[in-house]
Amino acid sequence: MNIILMGCPGAGKGTQSAKLQDAYELQHVSTGDLLRAEITSGSALGKQVADIINKGNLASDELMISLLAARVQNTNKGIIFDGFPRTVAQAQALEKMLQQYGRSITQVIMIDLPEEEVIKRLSSRRLCKVCSKPASTVTQSTCDCGGELYVRADDTPESVKHRLEVYKKQTLPVREYYRNSGKYAEINGNQMPEKVFEDICAVLEKVK
Repeated sequence: MNIILMGCPGAGKGTQSAKLQDAYELQHVSTGDLLRAEITSGSALGKQVADIINKGNLASDELMISLLAARVQNTNKGIIFDGFPRTVAQAQALEKMLQQYGRSITQVIMIDLPEEEVIKRLSSRRLCKVCSKPASTVTQSTCDCGGELYVRADDTPESVKHRLEVYKKQTLPVREYYRNSGKYAEINGNQMPEKVFEDICAVLEKVK
């Protein structure tokens, strides 16, 4: 089972991917994690990626496909694609890449969330420098693991608004691309994470 988990920034794709990974024994592939790992490496490519992300823009299709192909080659599990594709061109490139490895997309799930809720969530989000998980509460001074909490450069209110504009312009057409594929479902993301997960599982149980 190969799943594309879509949704605007802050929709909870990472949270739900972690749950799905455990429930269905899938490989979670987050483009955000791949890009941040490249940044952490300190490579020339990493510095280029950092500049792109900090401005709230998207990495090139060629870069993303090459990073993803390396992950696809190294697992025999089904895959959750978290944060990819973000453009129609990426969706088409992903399909071609998967075909090369004898795979195809099983289900596309869109986690839908109102714009005002996106801004609220991301503007108050703090992540751990050690485990990368978000803080459990808004009053925490350190992560549950003891790590220092920080606000991502692209989670400031100004950056969030820009990211949403990029999302509307480049990513929403992907929803239309998949909508009539027979493999597309929308989930209400403006509810408790446990209920979102329950709704996603209900969709996946029909295609297992």
